Amino acid sequence: MSMQPTPGNPASPADPETPPGPSAPPGSTLDGTFAVAIDGVVAVPERPRLRALDAFPATIEGQNLICLRDPSGFSDDVIGLPRDLIPLLEAMDGTHTLLDLQVAETQRQGRIVLQSELEDLVSALDSHLFLASAHFEATINKTADDFRQAPVRAAFHAGRAYPTDPEALHAFLDGFFADRLGPGPIAEPQVRGTVAGVLAPHIDFTRGGPVYAWAYRALAEAEPADLYVVLGVPHQGLNGPAAATLKSYDTPFGPLAVDGDFVEGLQRRSGLDLLQEEMSHRVEHSVEFEAVFLQHLFAGRRDIRFVPILVDFVHRAMVHGQNPRDENDGGKFVDALAETISAYPGRVCVIGGVDLAHVGPQFGDPLPITSERLTWLEAEDREMLAAVGTGDPQAFYESVAKDGDRRRICGLSPIYTLLSVLGQPGRLLKYGQAPDPNGTVTFTSFVFEN
Repeated sequence: MSMQPTPGNPASPADPETPPGPSAPPGSTLDGTFAVAIDGVVAVPERPRLRALDAFPATIEGQNLICLRDPSGFSDDVIGLPRDLIPLLEAMDGTHTLLDLQVAETQRQGRIVLQSELEDLVSALDSHLFLASAHFEATINKTADDFRQAPVRAAFHAGRAYPTDPEALHAFLDGFFADRLGPGPIAEPQVRGTVAGVLAPHIDFTRGGPVYAWAYRALAEAEPADLYVVLGVPHQGLNGPAAATLKSYDTPFGPLAVDGDFVEGLQRRSGLDLLQEEMSHRVEHSVEFEAVFLQHLFAGRRDIRFVPILVDFVHRAMVHGQNPRDENDGGKFVDALAETISAYPGRVCVIGGVDLAHVGPQFGDPLPITSERLTWLEAEDREMLAAVGTGDPQAFYESVAKDGDRRRICGLSPIYTLLSVLGQPGRLLKYGQAPDPNGTVTFTSFVFEN
């Protein structure tokens, strides 16, 4: 049985919807045993430890593989390994030496596993940045330095999840309005109302584009806001309740500028350092996709500013059996955000870049998703969305907590935060599913009109 990885792209890393969960924050010092450099050559880690990776099954050229990819975006690579090596990968937890692994694999495989085989595998994993090693530590330190020095937050998913050419991107996004599941072309209303907030998906455009279009048509046909506060999901988790950035978000339509005064006021009122985990914005798609759609609507037509914030505290409250406001300074953040919005001299619109359920074997469920399961899923989601429609954050929270978040609602913290700061009912525009027997994601568009 070969231990060599098979390079491939069975699931594009530009398709970023994976089960959320905390990992070591980018730029942090990782504990564990690292490789050491001898005469300029990096040695194989003596006690290899896999990082927190996405793992999913795939069949490539008739081989049944377990594929690995890096959800944090430090590595773009996707590699496949024989599924028989899963026990070996699980044992790479930083506590076992190469000799320990060699002995265990020799017993398990019933053949003599050479040390060179293990060294080759470990070296390959390290070269792809899949190990917590000195190589990875050096890479994230350089990446963090590059991010801090960059004048803007680069459009990480451009060319992966959407076109880089502005005209092609306009056509790509316009197509979602005309799609049979879309809302139809943007109209010029006789009277424009105002929108306090929307919920829009953050799944990739290919699967969720028409549902995005429902939310962004509502924004396009309303009086434009002066400031858009975008609440996203940090798929790699945060240590604090929220993370902001002062960097403009670049898009193929040009950069979307951040309102630094708003961020400064939010930090002052909350007493929190919301820039401490700024690095979490580097590859996160849940704000980037909203920035792209905002620029699609307004770039070259109206000068707008935005505030990108990743929010992560409600799920931890559920795990700890606490009210979300009491978890990890969640209440401080929510109250400060509401006060800063109220003090803003112009019109503010809050956007939640959120998805809903994540179910199926890809996300930890034992059985594939069937049509009956999809029907059940929609009924459960719509019951939860009815609570969202009341505008009551506690009712929404309880609708998810009643079964321990069985469906893995990805937008839990942004939805709770948006409902808390708006304090008004909303209206469901569209519900959608991206059905897949291995892993289904659901999403919505919602509007909160003044």
